Amino acid sequence: MILLAISLLMRQNHLAYSLSLRNLEEIMAEHGIAVDHSTLSRWVHRLVPLIVKRYRRRMPAVGGRWRMDETYIKIKGQWRYLYRAVDSAGNTVDFLLTANRDADAARRFFNKGIRQHGRPEVVTLDKSGANKAALAGLNAGKPKKNRIKIRQSKYLNNLIEQDHRRIKRRIRLMLGFKNFRRAQTLLAGIELLCMLSKGQYVQQYGISISPAEYFYLLLA
Repeated sequence: MILLAISLLMRQNHLAYSLSLRNLEEIMAEHGIAVDHSTLSRWVHRLVPLIVKRYRRRMPAVGGRWRMDETYIKIKGQWRYLYRAVDSAGNTVDFLLTANRDADAARRFFNKGIRQHGRPEVVTLDKSGANKAALAGLNAGKPKKNRIKIRQSKYLNNLIEQDHRRIKRRIRLMLGFKNFRRAQTLLAGIELLCMLSKGQYVQQYGISISPAEYFYLLLA
């Protein structure tokens, strides 16, 4: 049980701060605990998806005005694409890592966000034709009152572009992503901790709890 508690702490540290697994191995060694970084990696990739799934069942609703954009993530020397959206208050709507940057990838992202939160009223984009085409496809055949309003504005999309930096800052000092699946897992964990740091969680029983305390509730 002691080792389990330590491993949970190390997983949070790995995702919340820009530490490599080798850094965490050294930290644990300083406390007299010998755990190989490959073991830490297995812990991360086994349990993070379960924690994220549990969070999604409790995730609070977001606003109906979304700002959507994609950013570049390098995986094994190749650029891949992280689609993300925030609402007008800066709360994370959703995220999706894809191999391609096209209308199909954008449509999959929007469908994922809609499954979690329902259809937005307005989506603000940059000048990407692929993202606009994806939304146009979702609007096709819908009555005018049920269509998602599409706005394209580089200036109005600054909010999501600034939010990308939260993610980039946390992965910058990592040793890189070795494969797509592991990148998906780590990015999901990083996004989760970013959402918690924004206060995107429901307080339990009227008692104010910190993001770290809520993280550990997800593990209970």
